[in-house]
Amino acid sequence: MPEKNQAALDFLLTRRSRPAKTLTTPVPERAEIELLLTAAARTPDHGKLEPWRFIVFGKAALARLADRVVPLGEARGIAEEKIEKLRRQYADADLAIAVVYAPKDSDKVPEIEQRYSAGAVCLSLLNAALAAGWGANWLSGWASHDAEFCAAELGLAPHESVVGFVHIGTERLAPPERPRPDIAAITSWVDA
Repeated sequence: MPEKNQAALDFLLTRRSRPAKTLTTPVPERAEIELLLTAAARTPDHGKLEPWRFIVFGKAALARLADRVVPLGEARGIAEEKIEKLRRQYADADLAIAVVYAPKDSDKVPEIEQRYSAGAVCLSLLNAALAAGWGANWLSGWASHDAEFCAAELGLAPHESVVGFVHIGTERLAPPERPRPDIAAITSWVDA
């Protein structure tokens, strides 16, 4: 039998994202953020391409993003409540890390596998933050899919896109447990 890491298994069986709107200060210091990024970067990466990168946003940078989404949303005809929800997502945050999908040219590794790797980085960063005792949540929002916003406000190249923003902070209150998938209903077993 393989050696079991019961603590890691227990963590994965009980992990729960914390709503970003319930996170507050303090947030991790730079050295701890670098540790979390190091853990996230240990994600599966076919071909060792590193088809992702990080952008760490502090409070002032998030406030700037909050200010920028209002005129953009109005120009795009986004509903006022959606604009305000995203504005608050940035304005109320103290720390968020954008995981950027940055595909690399490869004859060996298709772009879809590179995109999956970037998604795995988001989950790894989220889990690393939670395992370190922080509250964390993986969000995106309509502006993160807007090429003009991503270029002007996040500095993304034309071939890059946002996979998600991982918000990290101190949780004010633990959220209630939510219903989980019925494994029997979504699992097929094939023996032959």
